[in-house]
Amino acid sequence: MNIHEYQAKQLLKGYGAPVAEGVAIFSADEAEAAAKSLPGPLYVVKSQIHAGGRGKGKFTELGPDAKGGVRLAFSVEEAVAHAKEMLGNTLVTAQTGEAGKQVNRLYIEDGADIERELYLSLLVDRSTGKVAFVASTEGGMDIEAVAEHTPEKILTLPIDPATGVTDADADKLASSLELAGKSADQAKGVFKLLYKAFVEKDMSLLEINPFIVMKNGDVRVLDAKVSFDGNALFRHPDVVELRDLTEEDEKEIEASKWDLAYVALDGNIGCMVNGAGLAMATMDIIKLYGAEPANFLDVGGGASKEKVTAAFKIITADPAVKGILVNIFGGIMRCDVIAEGVIAAVKDVGLNVPLVVRLEGTRVAEGKKIIDESGLNVISADDLDDAAQKIVAAVNG
Repeated sequence: MNIHEYQAKQLLKGYGAPVAEGVAIFSADEAEAAAKSLPGPLYVVKSQIHAGGRGKGKFTELGPDAKGGVRLAFSVEEAVAHAKEMLGNTLVTAQTGEAGKQVNRLYIEDGADIERELYLSLLVDRSTGKVAFVASTEGGMDIEAVAEHTPEKILTLPIDPATGVTDADADKLASSLELAGKSADQAKGVFKLLYKAFVEKDMSLLEINPFIVMKNGDVRVLDAKVSFDGNALFRHPDVVELRDLTEEDEKEIEASKWDLAYVALDGNIGCMVNGAGLAMATMDIIKLYGAEPANFLDVGGGASKEKVTAAFKIITADPAVKGILVNIFGGIMRCDVIAEGVIAAVKDVGLNVPLVVRLEGTRVAEGKKIIDESGLNVISADDLDDAAQKIVAAVNG
């Protein structure tokens, strides 16, 4: 689960992180009061969407010469003008895709006198099984570009969970960022509190780009991107309250209500599979035969008829779906339950696209019989390779 920048900063501020004063607004009418509540005279008006690259983004409705999604204002009046122009319009960035995202929230923040921009993040390092810091002197840039062109400027530092961030870890991070004196002392404290926030809140990513040094030597969290482990949200009702459903795919929202592992993709073949590994293999073989999957959907090992029905409805609700592949290998999951769920869903919403069903495993004979006697126009398959070829052929006419 992702949250907005202003929410992330408020959360980190609760741990003691140095952040600027700022006010979130939801309408242009709130902009003047928000700006006047800040010290000024420099204000930063930031679009709040779940995507990076906002500053370089473009508002599709405002023409090619329009400013991006992060703008400086040197007066209250200019901040208000920016707010009126940005709210309600669609911002397209490198991470949104061509469709972009509508800006429904802005964050008006007090400006900063920047001396240096640095990069700092925490993530789960799968290779070491630890939370790791990633630090670079090249702040304000895409870290992927830095990794490609100047990888020597990136430090990855795994943290021992038994000790947390030690003084030696903090010294190493400060040194890699070329910090000294007052800035280094402040940053070392920030490193420790960021790690504490990451672990206590079950984050999966905490990215600060840039982490800045101001001309007076103080350090500040100038931007913050935070993602949480969805599997741990039951422990954090305060975090769940920060969820912005307008930033999420409607199908993914519906899937979460049924505890389905669903991710919308850009293809045209809908997939309903049990088990993450089999789902990945199914998507791979669809691509192998020249088509693209429309989703990742794992119904899990113990899905009920109702859950399977919900999953099928979610797939068919996607207008991009031109064919559906149901691929079930029943261990814990029973093939007859899958069959009953598919039939119930088809009877409820109809079937206007080709459907290929491959069943194997527990109660497979019963499942196939249910499908065969349903009267549905279903294409049966013997194995995964056969199923993939048939659904691609059916979609391609």
